[in-house]
Amino acid sequence: EVQLVESGGGLVQPGGSLRLSCSASGFAASTYNIAWFRQVSGKEREGIGCTANSGEFTYVKDSVKGRFTISSDNAKKTVYLQMNSLKPEDTGIYYCAAYSGPWYPILESDDYHYWGQGTQVTVSS
Repeated sequence: EVQLVESGGGLVQPGGSLRLSCSASGFAASTYNIAWFRQVSGKEREGIGCTANSGEFTYVKDSVKGRFTISSDNAKKTVYLQMNSLKPEDTGIYYCAAYSGPWYPILESDDYHYWGQGTQVTVSS
Protein backbone atom coordinates (compact mmCIF):
# COMPACT_ATOMS: atom_id res chain seq x y z
CA GLU A 1 0.00 0.00 0.00
CA VAL A 2 1.36 3.36 -1.03
CA GLN A 3 1.55 5.91 1.74
CA LEU A 4 2.59 9.54 1.64
CA VAL A 5 3.13 11.44 4.84
CA GLU A 6 3.77 15.18 4.91
CA SER A 7 5.44 17.01 7.74
CA GLY A 8 7.06 20.34 8.47
CA GLY A 9 4.12 22.69 8.31
CA GLY A 10 3.50 25.36 10.89
CA LEU A 11 3.26 29.05 11.60
CA VAL A 12 5.87 31.36 10.13
CA GLN A 13 6.20 35.10 9.81
CA PRO A 14 6.12 36.78 6.40
CA GLY A 15 9.54 36.58 4.82
CA GLY A 16 10.35 33.41 6.70
CA SER A 17 11.09 29.90 5.49
CA LEU A 18 9.73 26.41 5.94
CA ARG A 19 10.78 23.05 4.62
CA LEU A 20 8.07 20.49 4.07
CA SER A 21 8.84 16.81 3.80
CA CYS A 22 6.93 14.06 2.04
CA SER A 23 7.88 10.56 3.08
CA ALA A 24 6.85 7.90 0.57
CA SER A 25 6.47 4.18 1.09
CA GLY A 26 4.89 1.18 -0.55
CA PHE A 27 5.75 1.87 -4.17
CA ALA A 28 6.20 -1.29 -6.22
CA ALA A 29 7.54 0.66 -9.18
CA SER A 30 11.10 1.91 -9.15
CA THR A 31 10.12 5.21 -10.69
CA TYR A 32 7.42 7.51 -9.55
CA ASN A 33 6.59 11.16 -9.67
CA ILE A 34 5.84 13.21 -6.57
CA ALA A 35 4.21 16.59 -6.70
CA TRP A 36 3.32 19.28 -4.22
CA PHE A 37 -0.10 20.89 -4.28
CA ARG A 38 -1.68 23.45 -2.04
CA GLN A 39 -5.21 24.35 -1.14
CA VAL A 40 -5.64 28.00 -0.31
CA SER A 41 -8.93 29.04 1.26
CA GLY A 42 -11.46 30.01 -1.39
CA LYS A 43 -9.36 28.80 -4.29
CA GLU A 44 -8.96 25.61 -6.24
CA ARG A 45 -6.19 23.21 -5.40
CA GLU A 46 -3.02 24.39 -7.10
CA GLY A 47 -0.03 22.40 -8.23
CA ILE A 48 3.30 23.86 -7.19
CA GLY A 49 5.88 21.54 -8.66
CA CYS A 50 6.96 17.96 -9.08
CA THR A 51 10.00 15.75 -9.14
CA ALA A 52 10.99 12.28 -10.17
CA ASN A 53 11.79 10.17 -7.13
CA SER A 54 15.37 9.98 -8.36
CA GLY A 55 15.63 13.75 -8.23
CA GLU A 56 16.88 13.77 -11.80
CA PHE A 57 13.98 15.89 -13.02
CA THR A 58 12.15 18.66 -11.25
CA TYR A 59 9.65 21.27 -12.26
CA VAL A 60 8.43 24.27 -10.29
CA LYS A 61 5.60 26.48 -11.36
CA ASP A 62 6.61 29.98 -12.49
CA SER A 63 4.42 31.61 -9.87
CA VAL A 64 6.64 30.30 -7.05
CA LYS A 65 9.91 29.78 -8.88
CA GLY A 66 12.72 31.58 -7.13
CA ARG A 67 11.04 31.17 -3.75
CA PHE A 68 10.15 27.47 -3.70
CA THR A 69 12.47 24.57 -4.48
CA ILE A 70 11.70 20.87 -4.75
CA SER A 71 14.32 18.22 -4.07
CA SER A 72 14.40 14.49 -3.53
CA ASP A 73 16.44 12.14 -1.40
CA ASN A 74 15.73 8.81 -3.04
CA ALA A 75 17.64 6.83 -0.41
CA LYS A 76 15.31 8.23 2.24
CA LYS A 77 12.31 8.07 -0.09
CA THR A 78 11.59 11.64 0.87
CA VAL A 79 10.77 14.69 -1.21
CA TYR A 80 11.19 18.18 0.13
CA LEU A 81 9.54 21.50 -0.59
CA GLN A 82 11.77 24.34 0.52
CA MET A 83 9.77 27.54 0.80
CA ASN A 84 11.53 30.85 1.25
CA SER A 85 10.34 34.46 1.38
CA LEU A 86 6.93 33.26 2.43
CA LYS A 87 3.93 35.53 2.00
CA PRO A 88 0.55 35.54 3.72
CA GLU A 89 -1.02 34.36 0.46
CA ASP A 90 1.05 31.17 0.73
CA THR A 91 -1.13 30.17 3.66
CA GLY A 92 -2.96 26.93 3.05
CA ILE A 93 -2.87 23.18 3.30
CA TYR A 94 0.03 21.61 1.43
CA TYR A 95 -0.27 18.13 0.02
CA CYS A 96 2.12 15.79 -1.65
CA ALA A 97 0.79 13.45 -4.28
CA ALA A 98 2.26 10.75 -6.46
CA TYR A 99 1.79 8.39 -9.35
CA SER A 100 3.85 5.41 -10.44
CA GLY A 101 5.63 5.74 -13.74
CA PRO A 102 7.94 8.01 -15.68
CA TRP A 103 8.31 11.64 -14.80
CA TYR A 104 6.42 14.31 -16.63
CA PRO A 105 6.12 17.97 -15.66
CA ILE A 106 2.41 17.70 -14.97
CA LEU A 107 0.43 19.25 -12.16
CA GLU A 108 -3.11 18.09 -12.77
CA SER A 109 -4.70 16.61 -9.68
CA ASP A 110 -6.42 13.87 -11.68
CA ASP A 111 -3.05 12.50 -12.81
CA TYR A 112 -2.00 11.74 -9.25
CA HIS A 113 -3.35 8.58 -7.68
CA TYR A 114 -1.90 8.79 -4.21
CA TRP A 115 -2.25 11.65 -1.75
CA GLY A 116 -0.96 12.53 1.66
CA GLN A 117 -3.13 13.91 4.43
CA GLY A 118 -1.80 17.45 4.07
CA THR A 119 0.06 19.79 6.36
CA GLN A 120 -1.03 23.29 7.33
CA VAL A 121 1.18 26.24 6.51
CA THR A 122 0.25 29.58 8.00
CA VAL A 123 2.14 32.73 7.13
CA SER A 124 1.20 35.50 9.51
CA SER A 125 2.73 38.11 11.75
